[in-house]
Amino acid sequence: MEHIFDMIVIGGGPSGYTAALYATRAGLDTLVIEKMSIGGQMAQTSQIDNYPGYDEGIDGIMLGEKMRAGAQRFGAKSKFAEAYSAELQGDIKKVNTSEGIFLAKTVVIATGADHMHLGIEDEDKFIGRGLAYCATCDGMFYKDKTVAIVGGGNSAATDAMVLSRICAKVILIHRRDTLRATKVYHEPLMKAENIEFRWNSVVNNLLGDEKISGIEIRDVNTQEITTIDVEGIFISIGRSPETGLLNGQLELDKGGYIVADESTKTNIEGVFAVGDVRTKVFRQIVTAAADGAVAAYYAEEYLY
Repeated sequence: MEHIFDMIVIGGGPSGYTAALYATRAGLDTLVIEKMSIGGQMAQTSQIDNYPGYDEGIDGIMLGEKMRAGAQRFGAKSKFAEAYSAELQGDIKKVNTSEGIFLAKTVVIATGADHMHLGIEDEDKFIGRGLAYCATCDGMFYKDKTVAIVGGGNSAATDAMVLSRICAKVILIHRRDTLRATKVYHEPLMKAENIEFRWNSVVNNLLGDEKISGIEIRDVNTQEITTIDVEGIFISIGRSPETGLLNGQLELDKGGYIVADESTKTNIEGVFAVGDVRTKVFRQIVTAAADGAVAAYYAEEYLY
């Protein structure tokens, strides 16, 4: 007989391992499937200062390892594998992975959402060395410094306002001549004395040795190249939720995120969406962890 878990969690980030922790403490036989490294996106962050309980901050990899250890303490199992597809209908759900097929009565989708990258040379090299994707997470590292932010949507506008309260100067770079962000953001951005706009511009190159020391931007109309001295650059051009394995089984919103409210329940019974992959207002480690706890609660309710 093939083993049938009470719960399979797809994704080993904060939401996934919190779900596993709460589930195993409730007596559920739980497997976490993670394709890369423990911790998800937070593993790319060298210093996390906004997760409660760590008064001096903590390295993202270490926090992920602690979350896994906490879940494993109560019996959660972990499998490093890539989930290719999932069959979510019916009482027994099936997850097809690089390490075989796993069965479960409930599934928690914790696959996250990846920040969209500029796709320019050395972008990966400078992550955590002057280049970041989350102003709320990393803005304080640039207190009283000059930074650039790339983007023109609601996320970029919000990040620019956050950074304007922390940094000495914020240079907003956008490839068009007006923001795509909704009108409510325009007036406060224009009134902020330390926000400078570079319209019709794209980042052409990142400058620096071990850390960012400046950027080259290119005017999309004139092709003129300009060098700007900055100590940091934030990329805020959107996110791409990791929902490819679902094959259209779950309802998605217009941004491609799984439709699930604060209950984390999806349109299929016994299937839950947690963390950055679900529709939500605020995507942070602490809100992802909260989702995991909620999903475990409702999974237990569904099973019993």
